[in-house]
Amino acid sequence: MLSKLKQIPSIWQVRIILTIGVFAVSTAAIFVRLCQQETGIFSDVGFSVFIASSRLLITAIIFTPTYGNLRYIKADFRTILMAVGAGICLALHFSTWITSLSFTSVAASVTIVTTNPLWVSLLSWWLWGVKLKGRNWLGIFVALGGSVIIAFGGNSGDMAGSNPLLGAFLALLGSWFASGYILLGNQAQQRGLKIGEYVAIAYLTSALCLLPLPFIFGTGYAGYSPLVYIYLVLMAIVSQVIGHTSFNWSLRHLSPTTVSLVILLEPVGSTILAFLLFQEIPPITVLIGAIILLTGVIISEYKQHNMSNKN
Repeated sequence: MLSKLKQIPSIWQVRIILTIGVFAVSTAAIFVRLCQQETGIFSDVGFSVFIASSRLLITAIIFTPTYGNLRYIKADFRTILMAVGAGICLALHFSTWITSLSFTSVAASVTIVTTNPLWVSLLSWWLWGVKLKGRNWLGIFVALGGSVIIAFGGNSGDMAGSNPLLGAFLALLGSWFASGYILLGNQAQQRGLKIGEYVAIAYLTSALCLLPLPFIFGTGYAGYSPLVYIYLVLMAIVSQVIGHTSFNWSLRHLSPTTVSLVILLEPVGSTILAFLLFQEIPPITVLIGAIILLTGVIISEYKQHNMSNKN
């Protein structure tokens, strides 16, 4: 009994891990921008898929020592399928979100892609009958209004991007897939998969899904400057291994809504870094829409966040 208690982290330990995770994932959009600036390729889907695939392939390689332990997994087949499904969602998340950065600003893209709490709530209501109160629905509609302002208001300003509306739509798709990734990851771990087992399956699955896509789009993996590959390695280590694994670990101890609510801090960090490194100032309409969107998410989820912590 005592050994089990010792394995349960305190709320402060969980908060520290989540804080580290937020800082780590905030660098992802920055590494994508650095790759784009180094190559001069900004609006090419093939290059975006190359970045997404390389990030996951490097992550999968880092976790190679853990694959031998997968033969000893005691979880049932359905639980393993949930981890595989999470990996597929992760692959789709990165391929759509990273592509969105080719068409819109860091602030707009990252704000929309981190609307996970809304979609996690809606999916929980649809799949498992979790009741949504009037406050939840109000927050959802406020957030959607903010998203519309970002999508259609992003056409102004020097840093708007080549196609802000397309970029916003791709970021929204990325958010939907990220919600599936969070929910399936939570279910897989609640059903018995350890964090090491879960991330090994999910990361390997996502890497295998994206592996052939750069060849299909005619870009491949070779021919870029060494600096691009350094950025990709740093993205895999910092944003994925440290950032995403921190969130995945937290899902074992907190509700999916709570974890996804914390992820809302990501656009703040990414926007600040984009301003400091690239002087990328989003249009005022994007900033207004982002504030409205984040306010809507907080209205919808704040009390539910507190309740899940008490439980």
